[in-house]
Amino acid sequence: LFLPWWSIAIAAFVVGVAIPQKAGWAYLSGFTALFLFWSVMAFVLSTANGNILAGKMAMLIAKQQNPFLLISATGLIGAVIGGFAATAGSYARKMVRG
Repeated sequence: LFLPWWSIAIAAFVVGVAIPQKAGWAYLSGFTALFLFWSVMAFVLSTANGNILAGKMAMLIAKQQNPFLLISATGLIGAVIGGFAATAGSYARKMVRG
């Protein structure tokens, strides 16, 4: 809540550099971790206000008043960013270490 949204990419990149993994596993671990993190965070924030904002935004975007659709989409966006950042970290480690 205190850092910009793209700080998750930096964290996933650093983890990708720090933990030796193949690129596919790095993508999968970054994808899974960020999907769970952003989905749970969006769920917690959304349930704090009774899913009112998420429901209205889902109605605007997807024409369905389903707040969990918006929460899943939010998690998916974070997951893709985390997966690519972790993969980039894995490749950066291989490039530096040889």
